[in-house]
Amino acid sequence: MHELAPLNPWVALAYLVAGVCFIIALRGLSSPSTSRRGNRFGMAGMLIAVVTTLVTHEIASLPEIVAAIAVGGIVGFVIARKIAMTDMPQLVAAFHSLVGLAAVLVAAAAFLNPEAFHIADAAGEIFAVSRVEMGLGIAIGAITFSGSVIAFAKLNGNMSGKPILLPARHVINLGTLAAILGLIGYFVTDQSPWVFWTVTALSFLIGFLLIIPIGGADMPVVVSMLNSYSGWAAAAMGFTLGNTAMIITGALVGSSGAILSYIMCRAMNRSFISVIAGGFGGDSGGGSAAAAIDRPWKRGSAEDAAFLMQQAEQVIIVPGYGMAVAQAQHVLREMADKLKEHGVRVKYAIHPVAGRMPGHMNVLLAEANVPYDEVFELEDINSEFSQTDVAFIIGANDVVNPAAKTDKSSPIYGMPVFDVNKAKTVLFIKRSMGGVGYAGVDNDVFYQDNTMMLLADAKKMVEEIVKSLD
Repeated sequence: MHELAPLNPWVALAYLVAGVCFIIALRGLSSPSTSRRGNRFGMAGMLIAVVTTLVTHEIASLPEIVAAIAVGGIVGFVIARKIAMTDMPQLVAAFHSLVGLAAVLVAAAAFLNPEAFHIADAAGEIFAVSRVEMGLGIAIGAITFSGSVIAFAKLNGNMSGKPILLPARHVINLGTLAAILGLIGYFVTDQSPWVFWTVTALSFLIGFLLIIPIGGADMPVVVSMLNSYSGWAAAAMGFTLGNTAMIITGALVGSSGAILSYIMCRAMNRSFISVIAGGFGGDSGGGSAAAAIDRPWKRGSAEDAAFLMQQAEQVIIVPGYGMAVAQAQHVLREMADKLKEHGVRVKYAIHPVAGRMPGHMNVLLAEANVPYDEVFELEDINSEFSQTDVAFIIGANDVVNPAAKTDKSSPIYGMPVFDVNKAKTVLFIKRSMGGVGYAGVDNDVFYQDNTMMLLADAKKMVEEIVKSLD
């Protein structure tokens, strides 16, 4: 039976230090104020792990490996420098796809040349435990790759962000997953190439089928879930390669991604299975665009908004995906600075699932140099809306919909939302009254007596408000 080879004590120590660095990195990334330090620890841990692996393993061609690392590093550096912060969700999805593809390629290489990986006996038969590791690694890696490609296409606008619901999709998905698991079990007794490549093909297919029915509102959970998948794929390949650092790193990424997915599902009052099985907005559970237009509402101007906020003691800003699309974070911070010059206290309220990836709004506000001490999570600021003069909603919808608390028939019922309706005045930036958000539910806040609708592109409206504040 294939087992991990005993490590040199110094190698084990180096991998342990790398693992500790990764743990500290995860801890640092839990807060915007410590995220840079967390990234540095993560980079240091990866450097230690890579150097240790290169030094302690037989390398066929060190120059080729160094050249490959250099090319990858340069490409990553250039992309990171050029990518817009508003495009960060699709970049994360693209990186996850590369991790999944790497796991597939490693598993394929191990299958084609098991002797080089020391996972076969003298007759060339791959050890049974290695076949299980290989099968799981290639399955999870292929699912991560194809699922991340679909997530990228949805986030980047190459594919509709709405759920694409295939007929009998649950039966197809369950049947495909059962076939993959059954073939992995059969692979333990028969290492025929057709078994291995069939598992690979079905895994690519199920990754596509799992993500395509998920709508835009569930994308933060999807990105987190794919991150978890990529970690488990790396851990499985770590067992195949006999590399402790890969096992540790993969397990950390996999478990942290799974925990984050669970937390985000809790924030949306949804089960993880329901997200995988469908997606928010698969059915229109609430009002329609026509119903929204027929109800009375008040329209305001940039001048009205500027006057109301200048007179306020406190303004709470609630950003959403519409702010990201309009790239309005910089001018929004400029507006906040103007208000503070007038003696207004400004705070930002961030919902756990606002945007299209975990922490999307935090990243955008940090990029606009919004002070960390002005940014608050839902549970820390929700009670303040009842004592707030103005709630300023920019590009958010479902996360401020009171139907989540009052309408048991609503698809978002039970989802924690901001109590913006309790503010003295609500300023709501929206492109038009025709849309009802990804959940397909009309929002009663639009029609409240204390709500003023500011219908325009978010960035243009905030720019006009800044001019009026001058």
